[in-house]
Amino acid sequence: MLGVEAQKPPKGKWTTAPFDPRFPNQNQTRNCYQNFLDYHRCVKAMNRRGKSAQPCEYYFREYRSLCPISWVQRWNQQIQDGTFAGKI
Repeated sequence: MLGVEAQKPPKGKWTTAPFDPRFPNQNQTRNCYQNFLDYHRCVKAMNRRGKSAQPCEYYFREYRSLCPISWVQRWNQQIQDGTFAGKI
């Protein structure tokens, strides 16, 4: 779905993910997963409209800040294999 260039972090200042009231607890696993889904949904929607995926950068930064790299690599592999359980 996304090439190597698309997976590289964007340039600029990186900050910690801000508080999200949907995930008030210390465990941020669901927040990580939701931002990963939101990013891929955003990219898919923007590509369908023929627009730049620049607005999706927020979700990219959030899930890259919250999610372990091993999870992201596994999820990306599952997306490529067509076995990812999430609805994108």
